[in-house]
Amino acid sequence: MNSNVTPIRKQNKRRENELVILQAAEKVFAEAGFGGATMQLIADVAGLPKANVHYYFSTKEELYRQVVSNIFEVWLAAAGTFEAASGPAEGIGAYIDAKMEISRTHPAGSKVWASEVMHGAPIIQDYLETKLVAWTNGRIDVINTWIAAGLMDPVSPRHLLYLIWSSTQHYADFGHQIQTLNTGTPLTDDDWQAAKTAVKQIILKGIGVKT
Repeated sequence: MNSNVTPIRKQNKRRENELVILQAAEKVFAEAGFGGATMQLIADVAGLPKANVHYYFSTKEELYRQVVSNIFEVWLAAAGTFEAASGPAEGIGAYIDAKMEISRTHPAGSKVWASEVMHGAPIIQDYLETKLVAWTNGRIDVINTWIAAGLMDPVSPRHLLYLIWSSTQHYADFGHQIQTLNTGTPLTDDDWQAAKTAVKQIILKGIGVKT
């Protein structure tokens, strides 16, 4: 028998358990906030003993920071389109598509981030001051390059990013409101595609980009 089989199985089991815990934590933090969430409630939603949750994440704050880090890393990956794009039509257009899809697939994570920031980021302020600042400045540099090349209107890159974030994350953070206005039913695949197209058209046209 291969001596590596058992360690590999243990690694896979660990990853599975961590994923289950993180998904449960994301849901609980989104609904109850950091203050209202408990490790016992997260364990109950995950369907695991509380001791198992503490085995992987020793404190609620450690687990919370991992949830926040995960959604941020997903958003970072979405912004990879900037570096590879030949201009704003491709770069910003693909970024909007990706951010909209994340709102569709990770609504709870977006709500956790929004709630944290709206409360003054008491747990992740250091994260905002380091990773978020560096990431934002990098995207501003790319947008300024497109502006200098005459590929888009000379708008404020910073406020353009704020607009994209607010527009795309609205579909996650205010999902209940959108569903209510959509005759009380969740958006269908066609609805989501129409939303992506509309947001891209409005923003790109607004900054003078031809599509």
